[in-house]
Amino acid sequence: MSRSSTNILDRPLGRSGTRSAEGPVVSLSAFAYVYSELVQYHQGRAASISELERRLESAGYGVGLKVLEMTAYRAKETKRETRLMSILHFVSSSVWKSLFGKAADSLERSIDHTDEFMIIDYEPIASTFVSVPPDLGQLSADAYVSGIIAGVLDGAGFSARVTAHSVSVEEGEYTKQQGGNTSMPSGMPPRKDKAVFLVKFSPEVLLRDAALER
Repeated sequence: MSRSSTNILDRPLGRSGTRSAEGPVVSLSAFAYVYSELVQYHQGRAASISELERRLESAGYGVGLKVLEMTAYRAKETKRETRLMSILHFVSSSVWKSLFGKAADSLERSIDHTDEFMIIDYEPIASTFVSVPPDLGQLSADAYVSGIIAGVLDGAGFSARVTAHSVSVEEGEYTKQQGGNTSMPSGMPPRKDKAVFLVKFSPEVLLRDAALER
């Protein structure tokens, strides 16, 4: 099969009519519609905000397992990542580009907790067109993506708890981080919050990584 006939499941998300380095992208408006329906479906079956987030995470988890296989197959990788930082860089770069057409904006390690890392995205696609009502004010619409991350990590043998958080962007932080360039659709104002995906690895993963470092 030629590169020009790329399957739609192999395309990243993006604005309609745009192209990534790997070819056409999936219409962002189409994804926004389907994702909105997904959120509403689970909202009608959840008794609380935390249960709704767990449902979205669970929906994303299976996708993460498939994304790991697909990304490794695309890159023709024959080796398996065994180090903690290597798998995090794989997620924040290769997986992010496969899904969203760009790498995550930042990967940081927690100062207070050695088992916690943060993947930061200033333009989280999943929550771009989701309007959270007042009664669901604490809901993180990016919970679906945190489930995808957990699926990728678990499938690679790095058990972790991943949660999504919306954090306010400080004045000037957004444009400085993006270098004045953003990939948001034209006419959209700069976002006032960023998505922070908190990754907390299980103790056995940390022990294994420490043993490999010796």
